Amino acid sequence: MRVSVTEIVASAKPQVANQNMNGETSVTLTLDDRDEALGLFGSRDQFLRMIRDALAVRIVARGDVVHIEGGETQVDQADRVFQQLRLMLKKQGSLTMENVRTVLAVVMQSDDRQGPQTIPVAGPQRHVRPRTDGQGRYVQSMRDNDMVFCIGPAGTGKTYLAVGVAVNLLRQGVAKRIVLVRPAVEAGERLGYLPGDIVAKINPYIRPLFDALNDMMEPDQVKRYMESDIIEIAPLAYMRGRTLNQAVIILDEGQNTTIPQMKMFLTRMGNGSKIIVTGDITQVDLPRQTRSGLIDAIHRLKDIDRIGIIHLSEKDIVRHPLVQLIVQAYEDDKPRKKS
Repeated sequence: MRVSVTEIVASAKPQVANQNMNGETSVTLTLDDRDEALGLFGSRDQFLRMIRDALAVRIVARGDVVHIEGGETQVDQADRVFQQLRLMLKKQGSLTMENVRTVLAVVMQSDDRQGPQTIPVAGPQRHVRPRTDGQGRYVQSMRDNDMVFCIGPAGTGKTYLAVGVAVNLLRQGVAKRIVLVRPAVEAGERLGYLPGDIVAKINPYIRPLFDALNDMMEPDQVKRYMESDIIEIAPLAYMRGRTLNQAVIILDEGQNTTIPQMKMFLTRMGNGSKIIVTGDITQVDLPRQTRSGLIDAIHRLKDIDRIGIIHLSEKDIVRHPLVQLIVQAYEDDKPRKKS
């Protein structure tokens, strides 16, 4: 199907067009192919029109090339919106009006340091704030949905932001408990062979969650909450048979669950609860013939309302700048799967 020439001019004020003609600010995006253009523009260019109306920019789309003109801030925001939508289109295969609305809201809010994306927490780190547009979509999804899957490489803030949202909900009284869960498969050991009580046994696996908690709450408060079971640490195997009400339940390293384990975990959800599952599907440590429960879940549950699925990329890495380059180097070196 041929993509027709589309010119969309902001229904705004004439001076915007004059500024554009004087070369105020512009950017040109070259898409991968016309199929991507069709998915990105929407039926009858409805997605382009939504971006135009929200940001008051002028967009000219011809084939697989998109030219954007307008004020410097608005053009930068439009560029970021298109980059996020391209990532979503690649992961999901299609876009919806709700996808476009969410990305627009996140990008437009992200320049306000105390805007809606900021998460107030207690402790040394008084506020947690997404630092990329992808992280902003993740925070928005955790606010909008009862169950969220976040998939992305190391350093993208998957665990940290999940703990931030959990602490915030606990402070507000929306949640009564935080339950931290992680499969213990990396070391190839059974928990029974590890020394100490259950907290000591699971501690090596749950350390990233602890680090995030201690950033957002005073250590003494974390200790008190753990002693009173307001914060609970549980190996995945110990979740069977339970129903958790009014809790934020975070499963970290979800790629290392089997399909039956993931089903068991997700069905622990009780009234007033929120489940957040994080993982990196490029780092599965299960036996070779065992399919990841996280990979299965994001395909099986993708069309269910109130379940959010967020994909982060190396562009969302907020650790040392070298981490982004290292992840990209390994991605580039991965053998391609045969179709």
